[in-house]
Amino acid sequence: MNISQTIFEECTDDLGPEKIIHIYEPVAKLRAIVVIDNAAAGPAIGGVRMALDVTTTEIMRLARAMTLKNAAAGLPHGGGKAGIIADPKVGGKEGLMRTFARAIESLRDYTPGPDMGTDESCMAYIFDEIKRAVGLPRVLGGIPLDEIGATGFGVAECAEVAKEYINLDLNGAKLVVEGFGNVGKNAARFLEEKGAILVAASDTRGTVYNKDGLNVSGLIQVKEEKGSVTYYKDAEKLKTKDLIKIPGDIFVPAARPDVIDERNVSTLNTKLIIQGANIAITIGAEKALHKRGVLSVPDFIANAGGVIAAAVEYRHGGEKEAFSEIKSKIIANTKEILDKTYNEGLYPRDSAEMIAKERVLSAMRYRKHII
Repeated sequence: MNISQTIFEECTDDLGPEKIIHIYEPVAKLRAIVVIDNAAAGPAIGGVRMALDVTTTEIMRLARAMTLKNAAAGLPHGGGKAGIIADPKVGGKEGLMRTFARAIESLRDYTPGPDMGTDESCMAYIFDEIKRAVGLPRVLGGIPLDEIGATGFGVAECAEVAKEYINLDLNGAKLVVEGFGNVGKNAARFLEEKGAILVAASDTRGTVYNKDGLNVSGLIQVKEEKGSVTYYKDAEKLKTKDLIKIPGDIFVPAARPDVIDERNVSTLNTKLIIQGANIAITIGAEKALHKRGVLSVPDFIANAGGVIAAAVEYRHGGEKEAFSEIKSKIIANTKEILDKTYNEGLYPRDSAEMIAKERVLSAMRYRKHII
């Protein structure tokens, strides 16, 4: 059995996936993957990721994370994910998104949203084609998830709860953010409001570090105007991979999958990890961290703010309602899984998966699924 086959089998079980669709449109040069993992609780919601190196296995893992995320948040939605194999920085994105939309029109049990490499404009193009997308611009009646910082807001609320379990004061806590994009920058912004001090941040071009703190609003402005944190002046410039060597109190991985694994986990020096990105840390690394006394809140609990807001938009709610629901659900879910973790001596992910999977299985019992 080869490695890819082994990984594929590890991504499949009684929950799903229900569908794996590969899309190829040679004229538009579209190559894409859609995975609907489980739609027992309702139509699947999940972002559309755009990257040159996206794989079927990655999309399968992300789709499962969405199933668990939606279930843990008590949303009437299943989990799905899409990946477009393309460079998000190259022009012609509108045409690509419209072609993708037409290709998924028949997949009515999947509603796309923004993800790494796509944004509100991309969702607007999809919606214009098939009238099915979330994370739309305000002008179209949507809740612009990245603009309001829905996921980052949830990350900060998660930290507010998690700190109590490890006796950490957010006021003055040193924050390190891996991936200063839509999630990372907003997580830094909301955590700064709670008193945290951002000391380091990274993107694909490098890392900036200042032990006395980076100005979050200034760093956001530099990132938006010049495209990289490395143009920020009042900081030491390091390589992207050097970020995990920087000590801090809170670490927020907010970019690609598996940035912390068994090879580099011993380098990470932090007290609390709030996973802003999906599948940011391998299972083995999470267990190693837990044994060291480092609390790592699983991705589908910590970064559910975006999909909670998307679900509010799906039912035609507004931004105020979205923020209120993110806060209440993230706080309740974080407390529930951490109470179970420490009361029963479990790993945080095991606690979270037990709760989420039971909710999915309960939904499946009302559907035409064989369990």
